Amino acid sequence: MPATRESVPVGSAEEQHPSAEIAFGSTPSVAPFKRPMTLLDVLLTDQHDLSAVERFSIEHAADVLPAQAKYYSRLIPASPPGPGQQYAFDVDLDRCSGCKACVAACHSLNGLDANETWRDVGLLVGGTTSAPVLQHVTMACHHCIDPGCLKGCPVNAYEKDPITGIVRHLDDQCFGCQYCTLACPYDVPKFHADKGIVRKCDMCSSRLAVGEAPACVQACPHEAISIRIVDQRQIVEDAEAALFLPAAPDSQLTLPTTTYRTRRVLPKNMLPADYHAATAQHPHWPLIVMLVLTQLSVGAFLTGLWLESRLDATLMAAVRPLHSVSALLFGLMALAASTMHLGRPQYAFRAVIGLKHSWLSREIVAFGVFAGLAKLYAAGNWFGPSVLPIPPLVLHWIGWGVGISGLVGVGCSVMIYAVTRRALWEFPHTVTRFGLTTGLLGLTATWLTLLVLNASGVTAAETVIANSGRRLCVGILVFATAKLVWEASVFRHLLSRNNPPLKRSATLMTGPLARVTFARFAFGICGGILVPALLLNTLTRDQVTPLSLTLQVGFIFVASLVGELLERFLFFATVAAPRMPGNVR
Repeated sequence: MPATRESVPVGSAEEQHPSAEIAFGSTPSVAPFKRPMTLLDVLLTDQHDLSAVERFSIEHAADVLPAQAKYYSRLIPASPPGPGQQYAFDVDLDRCSGCKACVAACHSLNGLDANETWRDVGLLVGGTTSAPVLQHVTMACHHCIDPGCLKGCPVNAYEKDPITGIVRHLDDQCFGCQYCTLACPYDVPKFHADKGIVRKCDMCSSRLAVGEAPACVQACPHEAISIRIVDQRQIVEDAEAALFLPAAPDSQLTLPTTTYRTRRVLPKNMLPADYHAATAQHPHWPLIVMLVLTQLSVGAFLTGLWLESRLDATLMAAVRPLHSVSALLFGLMALAASTMHLGRPQYAFRAVIGLKHSWLSREIVAFGVFAGLAKLYAAGNWFGPSVLPIPPLVLHWIGWGVGISGLVGVGCSVMIYAVTRRALWEFPHTVTRFGLTTGLLGLTATWLTLLVLNASGVTAAETVIANSGRRLCVGILVFATAKLVWEASVFRHLLSRNNPPLKRSATLMTGPLARVTFARFAFGICGGILVPALLLNTLTRDQVTPLSLTLQVGFIFVASLVGELLERFLFFATVAAPRMPGNVR
């Protein structure tokens, strides 16, 4: 048996431990041989001693430690939920001290990365200067009855357990589109860039299944968190009265099941500590490029159909091949850019699984049909009937199919953001933005096609410019002016005495993102109003020259495209995202 572990001072073993002896072996009848203990003996003895972790493991395996269940058994239900019921977090606000032990336990026991959290602690502030009130709030996934993440997911990577009601994320099914992070009003799903997927709290369902409490429940030193069984019908009824939590997103959006209790009467002015903070959101550049270019492509095809109704067949036969091919190329670039937003693009084929409930799946299907018809339409126009024998009438209706499917795709893009219920993304705001972008860029792309044909010496292009050039300029002026006025209308919310979401968006545009805002309006005004007006005047007086036409049309296209990319950047970066209370930042 090893000698007892002691602290050994530095120095000679005989000087420090004159009576220290060690037994190398013994028998019942023979006294062991003993000699003074040296420093080397002490060090070797220390190496044979078990560490604290090893001793704990041995004792735990031998079942000599007290069972931890007695400490949390009353914090979890004794039986599973019945019909119409489910598990839910129950938080006693009077017990929550904001110590974040629940955050640390969740992070540790679920093996999360350094900057990843599935549970957070926020802060509500209110009261008066003489009687201020601070209230810490612990929060995780609310395992909603009507989960926004589940409804929005295009690959069915979420499931709501029919017995426990727990909303689980299926990591293997996820392809990292991140739409659930936009669809959840409580900022619960978190994107893991290294893994390329989203992850979230599952109420430690594997522990609950064997009668063990979730990590956060076990770790809270004040027993502020527990698991209770709630009646789903009661949750729906309570949502009508907005009894969820002060300043939290409307509970009727997804019907969260977490119960926040307090025996105190909280002041009516309780607000999140970061309520007045205006923080720019992630811009999602692949989505910016995808949205702008798809709308440009759709607009170009629609403008081509408009020209079909105004020009004779001979002129359009000369313009249509290059115009349809260029519009198709912009559309294909947009679809390629969209895959760069996926954390796992190799599973992009799964995107149609959620067609019944996800607007993202519907958008992908609509633009898939659009791209397929556009390829056929462009090939028929480019190669002609000698290579691809498509009757002219059939090709004409394929063109209309391209335009209609493109509009459906843009409509689905609108709904993707409108259903998140964010103020800046509400349906009237989004449909106006996307619709005007489609018209504006479609006209500028058509002008670019005519410019290329004219520079190539195609006589028909000069005739089309003479017949329809002024109308194209007027269209650009109308769409650009309407778009800029609509975007500028958000600044009126700066006059609001309160701090609604649109005021926070306007504050970002005039504050941290003021340079981007200035550049957006500068490009928009120059490329959509000033230069088109100059070109219109030149065309009216028949004073256009090849050089001036090239410079003006080229500037109109580039400036309008850059302006719309900046507008879409502000669309994502300045949105006031609904979420649970946060801390001062």
